Amino acid sequence: MTHPVATPPLAGIVVVDFSELLPGPFFTQNLAELGARVIKIERPPHGDNVRRMGPGVFEAVNRGKQSLLVDLKDEAQRAEVRALIATADVVVESYRPGVMARLGLDAESLRAEFPRLVYVSLSGYGQQGPWADLPGHDINYLGAAGVLAVSGVPGGGPAQSFGLPVADLCGAMYALSSTLAALLQRQHTGQGQHLDVALADCALHWMNPRLGAWRSSGDADLEAQREATLVKAAYGAFLCRDGKHLSVAALEDHFWARLCEALDLSPYGDAAFRSHGARKKVAPAINARLAEALAALDADDAFALLQRHDVPVAPVVEPAALAALPQFAQRGKFEGDAALALARYPVPMAGVVPGGLGGAPRLDSARG
Repeated sequence: MTHPVATPPLAGIVVVDFSELLPGPFFTQNLAELGARVIKIERPPHGDNVRRMGPGVFEAVNRGKQSLLVDLKDEAQRAEVRALIATADVVVESYRPGVMARLGLDAESLRAEFPRLVYVSLSGYGQQGPWADLPGHDINYLGAAGVLAVSGVPGGGPAQSFGLPVADLCGAMYALSSTLAALLQRQHTGQGQHLDVALADCALHWMNPRLGAWRSSGDADLEAQREATLVKAAYGAFLCRDGKHLSVAALEDHFWARLCEALDLSPYGDAAFRSHGARKKVAPAINARLAEALAALDADDAFALLQRHDVPVAPVVEPAALAALPQFAQRGKFEGDAALALARYPVPMAGVVPGGLGGAPRLDSARG
């Protein structure tokens, strides 16, 4: 029996995208993967700066889009863009506050003419506030949101220790979820809205689980907060005999008990350390003992051993090996099997065709 091909979730949704660099393009890349038609507006003479600064990054976050090179200071070309916006459901921009207003393409002006429009402004610190005009990058937003202060290594200073641009990608995901919610809300109200997505605000919202934990535990000063966040017993990446690393996360009491069944962690395997609170007090010593035990085993053997004992464990996979990892390969998560292949949209959905976007868009000039 032949089943009809499902319609993509965002089929018929048109997005005019003025964003550059990473957060906005990654957000609209997700819209494209979900079936929206995304028209990328780029500035002359070379388009989005990432085309030259990082062509691989550009391709990764702009596949499947159309691209139009437009001088927005030219009245005729600007008129062509307004004609596109008249057909659009979503406009995305990532300039500093005030830039789009000077061009007559701000949310207030466009929504007065097109009230169903969902207008998304992505910026570092939002459209209002004392830092609204302050330039920034990922590390600045993490610093402002409190994330950087509790990052790094115990006893050390703040450090950007996570190998991804957290605030950039976090903001892109809030833009995605908020835009989808606004489009759904529009079905009930008939009205779009202006979404003010500040990357620092988004990172700040991700701080809530930490803020709640510290408020509950009474950890009021930074050093206590860093200790609570960064030091966990039987939790970390540990070097094995063959030079490979394993990540272990035996936080809960039952997982700790299973870890002690698998490995000799004496003197910490007795009844005195069965509770999480007791282990927390000696976490560095426990981690040192666990590191010693794993250093005597090859990573594959240790992984198999801890798997058999149902302990949370995974290898620390290098980026070049991701596409060949059976866990991801069998689930079809990559566009091809070459080293450093791009990952597909992670959630299987009806109508979302894996690998159907093609490459980066070429630049076409406006006709105006």
